[in-house]
Amino acid sequence: MNYHVPVLLSETIEGLKINPSGTYVDATFGGGGHSREIIKKLTKGKLIGFDQDAEAVKNSPKDKKFIFVHSNFRFIRNFLKYYKIEKVDGILADLGVSSHHFDSETRGFSFRHDSMLDMRMNTGASFTAATLVNEYTEEQLMKLFRAYGEIENAARLTGAIAKYRNSCRIERTGQLIDAVSGCIPFRRENQYLAKVFQAIRIEVNKEMVSLKELLVHSTRVLKTNGRIAVISYHSLEDRLVKNYFRWGNFEEETEKDIYGNFTTPFKPVTRKPIVPREEEIEKNNRARSARLRIAEKLPV
Repeated sequence: MNYHVPVLLSETIEGLKINPSGTYVDATFGGGGHSREIIKKLTKGKLIGFDQDAEAVKNSPKDKKFIFVHSNFRFIRNFLKYYKIEKVDGILADLGVSSHHFDSETRGFSFRHDSMLDMRMNTGASFTAATLVNEYTEEQLMKLFRAYGEIENAARLTGAIAKYRNSCRIERTGQLIDAVSGCIPFRRENQYLAKVFQAIRIEVNKEMVSLKELLVHSTRVLKTNGRIAVISYHSLEDRLVKNYFRWGNFEEETEKDIYGNFTTPFKPVTRKPIVPREEEIEKNNRARSARLRIAEKLPV
């Protein structure tokens, strides 16, 4: 729990409708809060937990019903094949960054600490936030700040970063904040910097790409009537999940089969996302932006 307080815990477990003999995937193991609740409900079943952060291994429960996979969840199909698992009964993904990462004074995820500009979920990867900030072209930077941060003055922001890095390489979060300080709207420093750091983090870890791959793979690895529960923390993720659950694609396009019938691999369990109750937000303020969507796999 010190690593990361699980968000919407009871709602997620209830929504997955755990079969005690079923096989489940926690795509974002982290602190293991959701995983431990799933394991409690399993008798002959099995849970496979994915996490690319080596630090998450420390939280792995010593239970014969649990398998830890040190990898990105985008490779879910490969590892299920490796463990000779054809189909699973449910998938859970709690997206975003854990409290552990935000609180770390060395990983560079938060603008509250002056640390190395890192932001890698997988510390074994070579591409860091510093690499991105210093080596992306101005056009590339502007596109990612608009797409992943939805920052209105992205052009000005990019120009400020380019000017700063011309005089010295940006290696620390404090330097990045200095570089963009003139672009921050009055009395909106925290909100603005949160968007800047979010955009960089998403690009460094290819979070949107990974999410799309997980959703596409889920249609192939979920059993009929199996369920997938996804907790997102910003509109970009939530929009992808909503569209895929509703349409079976990310473009909100209605597809039909050869007979003219609408086709989609999922049936949304709830029309609107489930949000945390006030009591949960009071106990864990980081839960305030969480949105849970659940869908059920339809027969092919």
